[in-house]
Amino acid sequence: QVQLVESGGGLVQSGGSLRLSCAASGVSLDMYGISWFRQAPGKEREGIACISATGGPTYYVDSVKGRFTLLRDNANNAVYLQMSSLKPEDTAVYYCAARTWYSCSVYGVFEQAMHDWGKGTLVTVSP
Repeated sequence: QVQLVESGGGLVQSGGSLRLSCAASGVSLDMYGISWFRQAPGKEREGIACISATGGPTYYVDSVKGRFTLLRDNANNAVYLQMSSLKPEDTAVYYCAARTWYSCSVYGVFEQAMHDWGKGTLVTVSP
């Protein structure tokens, strides 16, 4: 089991950028596929992006493709979700989740497949 901690959320104006971090200690995140999910007020949680284990491919849903980018930082044992051109509809609590040796190109962003979850970080985008 890996303990994940998200950070980097906050308040930003529409069109702005934020970088969320998903960090872990004690284990190398490189062996984990990391997925990002978000839950907007009054809505179900949705998967938005995924980066495969050991430098494998990434996957993005259409609503964030071209605006969000996933990056691995193995030196700091973290995965970053770089978000740009933010919109008010991006307002949500963002969660990272992990599963060992997960391939995003095979499975996509699949909530039920994730084994470990962070507690989330709130992103608020003002109009």
